[in-house]
Amino acid sequence: MRKAIVGAIAILLAVVSAQAQTISPDDLAARNIQRRAVEAMIWAMPAVNTDLMLQAMLGSTKAKVNEVVYWSKPVNWKNQTLTPNPDSIYFMTFWNVKDGPIVLEIPPAQGGAITGNIVTAWQMPLEDAGPEGADKGRGGKYLILPPGYKGEVPAGYIPLQSDTFSGFALLRSNLASHADADVARSVAYGKQIRIYPLSTAAAPFLTNFTDAYDVLFDATIPYDARFYRSLDRVVQNEPWLDRDRAMIDQLRSIGIEKGKPFDPGQKTLAILADAAREAHALLSQRYDAGFPAINPGIRWFPAGLPEMVNAASGGYADPNTYPVDARGVTYTLGFTGIKRLGTAQFYLMANKDRDGQPFDGNATYRLTVPAKAPVRNYWSVTVYDRETHALVRNMPGASRASISPGLQKNADGSVDVYFSPRAPDGKEANWVPTDPARKFELLFRLYEPEQALFDHSWKLPDVERVATTVGGATK
Repeated sequence: MRKAIVGAIAILLAVVSAQAQTISPDDLAARNIQRRAVEAMIWAMPAVNTDLMLQAMLGSTKAKVNEVVYWSKPVNWKNQTLTPNPDSIYFMTFWNVKDGPIVLEIPPAQGGAITGNIVTAWQMPLEDAGPEGADKGRGGKYLILPPGYKGEVPAGYIPLQSDTFSGFALLRSNLASHADADVARSVAYGKQIRIYPLSTAAAPFLTNFTDAYDVLFDATIPYDARFYRSLDRVVQNEPWLDRDRAMIDQLRSIGIEKGKPFDPGQKTLAILADAAREAHALLSQRYDAGFPAINPGIRWFPAGLPEMVNAASGGYADPNTYPVDARGVTYTLGFTGIKRLGTAQFYLMANKDRDGQPFDGNATYRLTVPAKAPVRNYWSVTVYDRETHALVRNMPGASRASISPGLQKNADGSVDVYFSPRAPDGKEANWVPTDPARKFELLFRLYEPEQALFDHSWKLPDVERVATTVGGATK
């Protein structure tokens, strides 16, 4: 029997060896590019996500690095970043410290407040800003330091040591309501933000602000060969981090190498496009399976896989964990990094209804937000395109919030929010439009969440499908 087993193994090895020998050098090279390009997309997602927003700013507006781009009204669908908030006033600055430290100055929380996150090119949080951030609402001068900085840090600054040359700050100027006067106050308060080189701190020059409202600002992830051009920009402009050095040869094999041009031929471009589609399928499959729910038996889940959140909060310091797969999925859905998760904001997502079915834009759904939502600020719920994770294109609106004008409450204080192509009769104030030709997903935001969310004494219930829309009518 033993001789028979040994003989069978020998035959199997001979067959495998013969098959390997029949693979041509060109086929082996193509397989290598394909395999490594798939892994490169998953690994690089947060940095490419950042680069795509930077390129959108540079290509669609007059704003430059170390300036401020902002939206003078709550964003509409033309803001095609990933899961933006249409119930806030957005200010963003893409900073670069290659020429020296940069100061980001946040105003005191008087007459307004900032909910802000300052992150590196890899979207690693350096610090949060505003009342729930390091300045505690007193305002502060955040000093972003370049990699390897050896200079002195002047008194009166909040030093942030970056391991990349670039990054961004997402700064939300809190909105009391959508009334024109409140929007104007929120914009005016946000325009007190300043960004300038430390070298000019004695007489900081005027900060330039560029309004991007109603400008097509497309930073959706391209799941094709364009992704790798963005990745090449990251490699050329940023230092290699020690934790990522294993990727140096991986990227060289697909044509990306620091100090050298990325110039793939048509055959390689075709392989890269195919690899991008495969990576997209893997990432989508992970998302479709859902993240761990915040409450057992209910489909809402935190908008970040716990293994990624835990590792990132520790700066990936644990040498035994590096959850790049979980990180990749997370940054297909949104952007920024939060240092103090659960203080200034908390996000829940749902991609299926109560019965476990994907959300269909041609159906009618109802979400009942229970009374006494655990927020000191406001809550909101927003519809996003399931495929792109951006706002659904060409829709007149995308969300309802506790600050929405005319929002109707039930007798018990709860609020019913409807999602459908047409508003149910008498429910226009509580309605979010959907595209009947598109699948969608939902994100529920809680700003300044309270303990009832975390001790589970308040639970957001599942979304219920209540009707199917056919030819403009419901049934």
